[in-house]
Amino acid sequence: MSNPKKNHTDLMQELSDSPFPPALEPLEGLLAALREGVEVCPFNTLIGLKVKHLTLDDMCVRIEMRDDLIGNEIKGMLHGGAISTVLDVTGSIVATTGIMKEMQDRPLEEIIQRSLKVGTIDLRVDYLKPGKGKYFQATGTPMHMGSGVCIARTELRNDQAELIAVATGTYKVG
Repeated sequence: MSNPKKNHTDLMQELSDSPFPPALEPLEGLLAALREGVEVCPFNTLIGLKVKHLTLDDMCVRIEMRDDLIGNEIKGMLHGGAISTVLDVTGSIVATTGIMKEMQDRPLEEIIQRSLKVGTIDLRVDYLKPGKGKYFQATGTPMHMGSGVCIARTELRNDQAELIAVATGTYKVG
């Protein structure tokens, strides 16, 4: 799974095609594939997005502040597009881990196939403070997990733990 040209679909397919090592549980393998899939996505790579922590119940996504991510040169603030991307990716992870958690007793292939259907339907971002900081971290929680959609709430905080932006996203999950 180290080929940087692989995408999320390739990684999930690789998981379904090969047996897991005895020490690696299937859901751990899915979480590892999700993490790698998020990080190898070309746009996520472009903005330096990293998954710092990922379990079925908790996650943290992070980007470092860089000059090429500035949206306001005078104030040196993080671009709103970078903010919304981080929040959207975090919401997608919430939806995908929600599927995994809900279906953990089902065959691995079913979990993979449903996970591959995750997509953003709607995203509302509220920008609360200027995007200033050395780095930014996003977390998220499900507000509703249904058979067709997941509604996720995500938050972005800076290195001082100041709340910079929040989002509510609706994601296709079925």
